[in-house]
Parts: sequence; structure tokens; C-alpha cells
Amino acid sequence: MSIRKRLSQDESRTVALEAARALLLESGPQSVTLKAVAARVGRTHANLLHHFGTALGLQKALARHLAGTICATIAQAVVASRTGIGSAREVVDLTFDAFDSEGGGALASWMLLSGNEDALDPIVDAIHDLVDELHDYGSGAMRASTLKLVLLALGDSLMGGPLSQSLDLPRVAVRDMAEVMLREAAAKAGLTPTSQAG
Repeated sequence: MSIRKRLSQDESRTVALEAARALLLESGPQSVTLKAVAARVGRTHANLLHHFGTALGLQKALARHLAGTICATIAQAVVASRTGIGSAREVVDLTFDAFDSEGGGALASWMLLSGNEDALDPIVDAIHDLVDELHDYGSGAMRASTLKLVLLALGDSLMGGPLSQSLDLPRVAVRDMAEVMLREAAAKAGLTPTSQAG
């Protein structure tokens, strides 16, 4: 994906973040380097240094980008489920996919293991903003439900496959539990019942 035309700063940054996301999904978080992203978008290493400062800056920007995109999608699904259009399972699947197939869990854990103690800040901030945004659609219980859902999704992305296999449980067992949890939380808060469809 070589980008040769002149892009604005925002466009150039977005293209770089999309390339970083592609590298994350293709090769894992260790592949998200300034050099690899520069090669992917046909820019110089210096160009990316200008936008992100360091590889850590790139990784934090990627975490922020992923978290913002993911939380916006989850917010739409939550609002849809609360109005009877969508289902609790859609919210669960979007959240779990964000940490698993979208690479959020791998990126977050790799950054922490690399000694970046504030690595989760962009993800935590985006989730906090999501809960605040959705507060009008629920009660204070939304915070507890979000905490449980995110921790389940993060844990599942890191070791759900091997653990469910060793316990002789279906791979989707934890998603099923999360779906039940969301339905029960919605019922307790007196919200519109979500669809039972999975």
C-alpha cells in the first residue's frame, strides 16, 4: 500500500495508523515499528517520527485509534440493543472481537510487558468515555457491567482458547456468560429487554 500523493497531516497520520493496525493483525504487536509502518505506506522513517515521535508514541496512538474506533462501534450496538434493534450478543461479540481478532488485547498486553505502564491509558480513557456517553441509556450499573465485560473480553483474548479447551468447554462459553450478564444487568436496571438472538 504505497502512498505517494501529498497528504494533509491528519490524512498522513490516519494512513499510518491504518497501516500499523494491519501490521498488528497480520504479524502481532511486535511488528508495529516506525520502520515497518513507513515501508508499508511509502513514507520515510523521519516522516513518521514527525507524527509520532517514537515507536512507543506510534503504539500509543494505535491503541487510542483502536480504542476510539472500537468504542464507537460498541456504543452504537449498545444503543441499538437498548432500543430493541440489536441484541446483547452483538454487544458481547463486538467487545470480544475488539480484543481478540482486532488485536486490542495483544497490543495492550505487549505494551505492558514492554514496561509501558501507561500503555492502557488510551484504552481505559476510551472505555470511560463510552460509559459516560451511554450513561443516559442505563444506570450506574453500566460501569460495573462494562468493567466485567471488558475484563472478560481481555482475558478471553489472551488465554480463552487454551483455557476453554483444557476445561472441556465450548470456545464461546465465556461469550455466552457475558451475554447472560448483560441481559441480567439490563433487566435489573429496567431497560428495554434485548433480543435473545445470538
